[in-house]
Amino acid sequence: MPIITLPDGTQKIFEQVVSVEQVAKSIGLVKTALAGEVDGELVSISFLIKTDTNLTIITANDNQGLEIIRHSTAHLLAQATQMLYPDAQVTIGPVIDNGFYYDFAYKNGFLEGDLIKIEKNMHNLVKQNLKIERFEMNRDEILQFFKDKGEYYKVKIIESIPVDQILSLYKQGDFIDLCRGPHVSSTAKLKNFKLMKLAGAYWRGDSSNEMLQRVYGTAWGSEQDLKVYLHKLEEVARRDHRKIGKTQDLFHIEEGTPGMVFWHAKGWILYQLVEQYMRGIFRDNGYQEVHTPQLIDKSLWEKSGHWDKFGDAMFTTSSGDRDYAVKPMNCPAHIQIYNQGLKSYRDLPLRLAEFGSCHRNEPSGTLHGIMRVRNFVQDDGHIFCTPEQIQNEVLTFIDLTFNVYKYFGFEKINIKLSTRPEKRVGSDEVWDKSEIALAEALNSKNIVWELQEGEGAFYGPKIEFILKDCLDRQWQCGTLQVDFSMPKRLGAQFVDENNVKQTPVILHRAIMGSLERFLGILIEHYEGAYPCWLSPIQAVIINISEKQANFIVDIVKKLKKQGLRVISDLRNEKVSFKIREHSLQRYPYILVVGDREMEKGQVSVRQRGGKDLGAMSIGTFIKKVNQETLLKNQIK
Repeated sequence: MPIITLPDGTQKIFEQVVSVEQVAKSIGLVKTALAGEVDGELVSISFLIKTDTNLTIITANDNQGLEIIRHSTAHLLAQATQMLYPDAQVTIGPVIDNGFYYDFAYKNGFLEGDLIKIEKNMHNLVKQNLKIERFEMNRDEILQFFKDKGEYYKVKIIESIPVDQILSLYKQGDFIDLCRGPHVSSTAKLKNFKLMKLAGAYWRGDSSNEMLQRVYGTAWGSEQDLKVYLHKLEEVARRDHRKIGKTQDLFHIEEGTPGMVFWHAKGWILYQLVEQYMRGIFRDNGYQEVHTPQLIDKSLWEKSGHWDKFGDAMFTTSSGDRDYAVKPMNCPAHIQIYNQGLKSYRDLPLRLAEFGSCHRNEPSGTLHGIMRVRNFVQDDGHIFCTPEQIQNEVLTFIDLTFNVYKYFGFEKINIKLSTRPEKRVGSDEVWDKSEIALAEALNSKNIVWELQEGEGAFYGPKIEFILKDCLDRQWQCGTLQVDFSMPKRLGAQFVDENNVKQTPVILHRAIMGSLERFLGILIEHYEGAYPCWLSPIQAVIINISEKQANFIVDIVKKLKKQGLRVISDLRNEKVSFKIREHSLQRYPYILVVGDREMEKGQVSVRQRGGKDLGAMSIGTFIKKVNQETLLKNQIK
């Protein structure tokens, strides 16, 4: 007679063994129930409860329910694929953010058109309402079963699983797959999905293994949720910084220099606007800007510990009998500056900053526009301080970072604290001090934060600042890392108030991280329609006829002299054509000059979006643009 305790404390008493589905039926959730959580363990809806237990009914409204839907849909994909392509071997099909994938070994290779056929077959299987059942076999039987089917990869998976682990199978129709589950009870519960794309993937993620084909899909608990997600993807595609970068002539990347950005004139203006803003932030917050070499002797990277950790990702060269690395980060070089002359405790905190150009040999498959590159510039800074100064420096940096993000239009910020990784330098005692210092700083500001165990840098724990854009996509940008280890490794010292030499603490900090990546985020966030203060071109001036050409040339000179970023278009084209063309560039303002405007010394002003502001004097327009910039700078 099991007693079932539900999350609200309600208890249900049953005369005999009862399934999760029967409990769901008794409380009116049988139509939405997907699985159960029995004493903290996820189980299929058919799971039998024999003893007193705590039970939560899992539905599509729960994150766990959504994962079950996606995992079950991955199996549906595998079944539909093998029905159409019997020679395709299945490997693994896990849940990922917003969906799932399944890797296949298929010698003929899938084409994009095959996804349409597979998806159609998946919907046919949904209509058949195939029951999904879990069952167990002993290890040898399961191995033989997949050997007989010719499923080489499933055999390899089973052989890698510890012998004491219970193996389970799931069956739907004639399709059987190895899985620990749980799954939904029927294919009829898997209606809201779409196959997205094909990609290559190495078996076990190892480039020395054979290449497989990966089919990506998305699945949701309702048709509305699926539609919302697909609409969001359309928004993402429309905002793609690579597309906008080409349309607006901002940058390009060539095949011969992968991961290296060629900034065009307008793109470099945007870049400089961001960099100069951050340079002012450095100056106003007590940082000394420095500059360090690109090539540094290998021995320094060995002393700092970077060679062991990042050696494979460094670009290297030799000259004479010396080996050099192109710097992948700036910190060891900043310590070399700090070490020039013995410092006193009165010199601390010492804040050094650099727009340091770094190179990392990122795998070619990870490169993505200017978001993931091999050459990037960091708004890098290192604060040398005493242990007693850590708390105040961390608190100050947190406020500064939030203010910078707000300045660029990002209000939603998530915070994560990453602690010691398995591969690290420094003692546990040092790591304890570092982690406590960061946690206490966050708590003192009443900030909600998430713990990421084992995700810290190899030399210290870190705070990660994750901003959300207008599509609620998350981007990890800023970091703050406490480092007790590297200063000691590289001989940094200061003399304390008792005239005793001590080792300073270093706070590694960046707000934007990579300027290239931050600019990519900005481009997509604003969809190329930058606010006037940030726009590379604030206004374009167009004429109606040739008679206004000289007048416009004078206007351009006057506006540029006042610091405005303007261009002119004096082509012999219809004014409507020019307005339409420049509207696609999404400039904040289009100024039109005809005979009437020229006679009165005015311009007709069209604001982005087609709003007609009417005619105004040049001085009034200058005042308007400057006022927008002034108001923005007041919240700097």
